[in-house]
Amino acid sequence: MATWVALLGLLAATPLVAGDLSVTVVDRAGAGIAEVVVTATPVAGAASAGRYPRPPAVMDQKNLEFLPRVLVVGTGTRVEFPNNDSVSHQVYSFSAAKRFQLPLYKGAPHSPVTFDQAGLVVLGCNIHDAMVGYIYVTESPYFGKTDGSGQLVFKGLAAGDYRIGIWSPFIKDSPASLEQTVHAEGSGVAAARLQLTQALRTQPQPRPRRFDWDY
Repeated sequence: MATWVALLGLLAATPLVAGDLSVTVVDRAGAGIAEVVVTATPVAGAASAGRYPRPPAVMDQKNLEFLPRVLVVGTGTRVEFPNNDSVSHQVYSFSAAKRFQLPLYKGAPHSPVTFDQAGLVVLGCNIHDAMVGYIYVTESPYFGKTDGSGQLVFKGLAAGDYRIGIWSPFIKDSPASLEQTVHAEGSGVAAARLQLTQALRTQPQPRPRRFDWDY
């Protein structure tokens, strides 16, 4: 079971209106894991000090890959799918959170797709089976991805408890072990560290399956 060490320290002596929460995700050897989705949701007694803005997002296509491989957005976000590759693509999703298909195109994108239901959306291309991308749609007001050191800092959280959750297509640890409630004091910096117990996958999962699409 994944090991959480919550609230490693509360820093800064001067009281602030709101504090920060630093979340670090590392592998079995202690190395930081980049591109991990992290969400922080206030639970009973915790007030939100603000929401991350939800402007239109972009899932690009270059060199026969979705860029970024993992995109995290809030529910209701409109996502554009430009094709800046040298070849045409036909993007689709069979996922329950959003089923759609963008007919074969290159260059100028179709109209943006609105992701109005929380959940994981797995993307594929009907022309290039090796292409796989992910859109993680969340109702949480605080979300983002870890940087190259495996860290993400949420700024300006009000005091209270927050439910932290993480996800990556390369993580094999059980979903139940990837959630934890941590406490933020509303001043200084609270820190949480998650170390995985299983080795990362060599290939991302789940993968798109064209036969799931209802043509």
